[in-house]
Amino acid sequence: MVSDISYSVYILRCRDTTLYTGITNNLEKRILDHNTTDKGAKYTRYRRPVTLVYHETCTNKSAALKREIAIKKMTRLQKERLWISG
Repeated sequence: MVSDISYSVYILRCRDTTLYTGITNNLEKRILDHNTTDKGAKYTRYRRPVTLVYHETCTNKSAALKREIAIKKMTRLQKERLWISG
């Protein structure tokens, strides 16, 4: 079965300048959740507001999860280069 749902891998900058990486199939709603509801990650809940600094689209959830893991293994400088060069 082929899915029409695409997933986004995203990086948020928190109020305390830390970075948070996640995936979603609805980026706009997910950022709203991080900033306004208890549905956002516990990590970001206490570091609001968060700002989207980078995102990329993946064709499926599996690809997005693999990319999320790869990004989470990067250093902060490597992550910053994603949106500076992108």
